[in-house]
Amino acid sequence: MASIFTKIINREIPGHIVAEDDNHIAILDINPNAKGHTLCIPKKEVNKLFDLPETDYMELMAFSRKVALGLEKVVDCKRIGVSVIGLEVPHVHVHLIPLTTMEDARFLNKTAMSSEELAALAQEINAAI
Repeated sequence: MASIFTKIINREIPGHIVAEDDNHIAILDINPNAKGHTLCIPKKEVNKLFDLPETDYMELMAFSRKVALGLEKVVDCKRIGVSVIGLEVPHVHVHLIPLTTMEDARFLNKTAMSSEELAALAQEINAAI
């Protein structure tokens, strides 16, 4: 069965798309740790990061860097944190989290944002990339 990310990639369900190329997509997390929390996802559905072929891994990291640089221009933060931990969705995804404190990286405190706020932020980040 397709992951929720594959369903977003295939436009079967909506997602707030920040950036996209032939092999990757970046979407805003709908349950963000902080404003701008973004997921960078390979379009090829692979469960674990280190199961990606090395070339695909390197391309995902380069795509994530590009998105992080745009994100940093738009969201006020001290730095962009990077995490690959997801057990809940069996599809590789890189978390880019704008950090002002280490608490922002803990996945315990969440920031509420409306769908409209997420859509506007996605457009703003996309324009900065």
